Amino acid sequence: MDLGIRGRTALITGGDSGMGLSTAEFLIREGVRIVLSDRSTDQLRDAATKLEGLGDVLAVTADLTRQADVDKLRRAAEERFGAPDILVHAAGVTGATGDFLDLDDVAWETTLQTDLMAAVRVCRAFIPGMRIAGWGRVVLFSSEDAVQPYPDELPYCACKAAVNNLAKGLSKAYSPDGVLINTVAPAFVATPMTDKMMEKRATELGVSFDRAVESFLDEERPGIAAKRRGRAEEVAAVVAFMCSAHASFMTGSNVRVDGGSVMTV
Repeated sequence: MDLGIRGRTALITGGDSGMGLSTAEFLIREGVRIVLSDRSTDQLRDAATKLEGLGDVLAVTADLTRQADVDKLRRAAEERFGAPDILVHAAGVTGATGDFLDLDDVAWETTLQTDLMAAVRVCRAFIPGMRIAGWGRVVLFSSEDAVQPYPDELPYCACKAAVNNLAKGLSKAYSPDGVLINTVAPAFVATPMTDKMMEKRATELGVSFDRAVESFLDEERPGIAAKRRGRAEEVAAVVAFMCSAHASFMTGSNVRVDGGSVMTV
């Protein structure tokens, strides 16, 4: 399917690996110019090198918990390609975990700055250019945790619920200007973030990595009917459609790509 976005520019945060990088690969093959951003310079450079043979790509190191870095990212994107038409905000962390009563304000604030306020900052920076152009697509990464919270991940869950609400509110404000804003909600996808979770689980249980994944599925994510971790490219394909010209009557939506994990309709 031709997505109808050849020649557009997409900014992808959290783009040095996982679902962000897979989305970048999908979009660049559709003729989209890519601005790739993440905090790790070396890994980001490697990711950009992987994409360079497929099309135009610019890599910009930025820490989205800092407004100055977001401003730098916007300037770099605009100087190279003009204002981005598409924003895919995939950057995020698991953040503070553990018993709610053991998590202090600092633990919450660290998670909030990365998983909520970074989304606020990039939307504030890049939506204005889309409004001027009269066309834009914004996809914010949410999670199954936004609607199905887990007691040991409450800062992350609360942030992702807030991201859903943020996207819905932004869609009401700016979709009349041609800027369509949605969220995608993956669950237990094979990424560096979930790899670290499973490595920690394997060590704690004294089992292999694969066994840690199997036990996590059985004990913590029984709703995943596929009985496996998702693949980054499975999420990227959905995100790419949400960025496309064909998704022209889709805004304020939350699309689950979760293998059935969420146990409600």
